[in-house]
Amino acid sequence: MFRNGLEPWHIAIMVVVLVLLFGSKKLPEMARGLGKSMRILKAETKALREDDAPAAEAQNGTAASQAEQPRQAVEPTVVTKATETPKSTTA
Repeated sequence: MFRNGLEPWHIAIMVVVLVLLFGSKKLPEMARGLGKSMRILKAETKALREDDAPAAEAQNGTAASQAEQPRQAVEPTVVTKATETPKSTTA
């Protein structure tokens, strides 16, 4: 019954449906966008692996102690739109 998941005629039907749904002009753009996103994903995972390698090599504890130091507090800022005026707090 389920000898092979995808037969050649299954793929042909899928291609026809995709062309009918998205049109022949949109498909190359979508494939190009998918290719760019895959390249970005590959580059980011490679960078993550390279970042992890030096951390694993530095086993003397200095890298771990620097990573565990707390950050300095930052005061929040109020952002208003150009058309808004700040409300006064007089009572």
